[in-house]
Amino acid sequence: MEIIREIGQHLKLSEADVDAIMAIFIKDTNSYYKILEIDPSGSDQDVKKAYRLMATRFHPDKVQHLGPEFQKMAEEKFKAINEAYQQIKIDRGI
Repeated sequence: MEIIREIGQHLKLSEADVDAIMAIFIKDTNSYYKILEIDPSGSDQDVKKAYRLMATRFHPDKVQHLGPEFQKMAEEKFKAINEAYQQIKIDRGI
């Protein structure tokens, strides 16, 4: 985990972005919220808003111009975003 944080610092990623990336690989009770970069105490509207924002940010059509490496990472992140949102909806009964 420390290595991932160090790499994130070198890439000048925000702490929230690093936490979201780590949450994809390290599952805990709050990992789905970390992927969406929101607090678990947020409202259902906050969850939906965060999902839309993150899905737009990492949608494959939005990153086509950034090169194959970033496209692959964005595709994985997009899948994790969708999985997180679906699990949160199930957990909350949305």
